[in-house]
Amino acid sequence: MEKETVLVVDDEKEIRNLIDIYLSNEGFKVLKAENGIEALEILSSEDVQLVVLDIMMPKMDGIETCMKIRENKNMPIIMLSAKGEDMDKILGLTTGADDYIAKPFNPLELIARVKSQIRRYTKLNTSYEEAKEDGNLDVGELNINPNTHEVKIGEKLVNLTKREFDILVLLAENKGVVFSTEKIYESVWQEEFYDCHNTVMVHIRKIREKIEKDPRKPEYIKTVWGVGYKIEKNL
Repeated sequence: MEKETVLVVDDEKEIRNLIDIYLSNEGFKVLKAENGIEALEILSSEDVQLVVLDIMMPKMDGIETCMKIRENKNMPIIMLSAKGEDMDKILGLTTGADDYIAKPFNPLELIARVKSQIRRYTKLNTSYEEAKEDGNLDVGELNINPNTHEVKIGEKLVNLTKREFDILVLLAENKGVVFSTEKIYESVWQEEFYDCHNTVMVHIRKIREKIEKDPRKPEYIKTVWGVGYKIEKNL
């Protein structure tokens, strides 16, 4: 079986090497870059299944790099940062990251996060490839295609991150069902829910900004106050 490839992007050589050692011992192929520009060059020529991306870097920081990656790639991205404040986490997630770990971090926790994200990514890609050709999900003017990972409003293509797409599919497949933030997190992230309300709320907000005519008065994703979110059956 071919090894999954992880790209580690950090301007600190010691951090790159430490992560390399741990991931290599777990059977991953590890590529390394010291800044965002170098990372994008590697991604243009290598098949990478996951990116570990530091936020604070010279030349091109992790936020800008994440946004560039998300222009045409949907592999999981785990952000690293020496800052642990909520705003840094939210900023990273809104630019398309899938997870966030604050430095200093436990290497075993990072390995667990990497494995979880790759399992999720592989499982979803397999399910999309095996989906039926007529398996499109239609919600009003919204068309969701699991085969191509595309979302359209009429003829306009909507660019969603992998997490945003997964949340939208979950709600669209279960019209009328109200999902709590806990249920959404555990279904999409495939991890036990802790204090992740902000993470889900940020993703819902970003989806609305991309698919709703007026995000403040959403037509598609409705908030059921005190309970969670849903897509109406009659759309």
